[in-house]
Amino acid sequence: NGPAVDVLAPPPGPPTRYSALVIDVSSGETLYQVNATAVRYPASLTKMMTLYLLFEALEQGRVSKTTEIPVSAFAARQPPSKIGIRPGQSIDVESAILALAVKSGNDCAVAVAEYLGGTEEQFAAQMTARARSLGMSDTVFRNASGLPDPEQRTTARDMAILGMALKRRFPQYFHYFSERDFAFRGRTVRGHNDLLGRVEGVDGIKTGYIKASGYNIVTSVQRGSRRLIIVVMGADSAGARNAHVEQLIEKYIRAPKPAGMLSSLSPFD
Repeated sequence: NGPAVDVLAPPPGPPTRYSALVIDVSSGETLYQVNATAVRYPASLTKMMTLYLLFEALEQGRVSKTTEIPVSAFAARQPPSKIGIRPGQSIDVESAILALAVKSGNDCAVAVAEYLGGTEEQFAAQMTARARSLGMSDTVFRNASGLPDPEQRTTARDMAILGMALKRRFPQYFHYFSERDFAFRGRTVRGHNDLLGRVEGVDGIKTGYIKASGYNIVTSVQRGSRRLIIVVMGADSAGARNAHVEQLIEKYIRAPKPAGMLSSLSPFD
């Protein structure tokens, strides 16, 4: 257990990119926020919504975990991070979930988008529509991966809403976000989230990086009866981002309920 933290270190990134938000999940109270509604690039946090729609398809019976998703040439040629599926191959839904949640595979994101939406553009429109229905009022998706697009935007607040919605709506699938590696075609594919298995109580959820966004993360952590969702966006490095998240965890995981809450945030208001 780390010591209680009274004073936070300086932000891990410049004000033009840095955002942070800490939410007490059970009450919806905002415990900490900086630039929480400022527009940011989501990077691979985008894949949380790609997975949300894939989980919906699973729950509705439109796909099963063994459904084979075909891989187009367009999907296969996406830049890294990727798992290296080739045109004409296919990937089963469960492997695709793991590739998205653990490895952040851009090739898999596009394959899922094309399979569920017809085209990635149509799927991105479905992603944006689902964002609106969840109360993510400042988010627009243009692709399923989070690769650079100047029109793809979100906020720390919206990413917190999405993180909480995934946990509440799909508790049976949330464990995928806590996996640190998975087996794929005879090899072990390792993930990017170094907080998993290292910081007590962290059980997901997603990292992201593109040059325009800096290093982003949405983190779910539970100790005892308290669960927090923490969003940090725009850090200068993965290490600085992770250290900042750890500081926020130690400061707020045992914090008393604030006398006057900053605000209440619920994806189901």
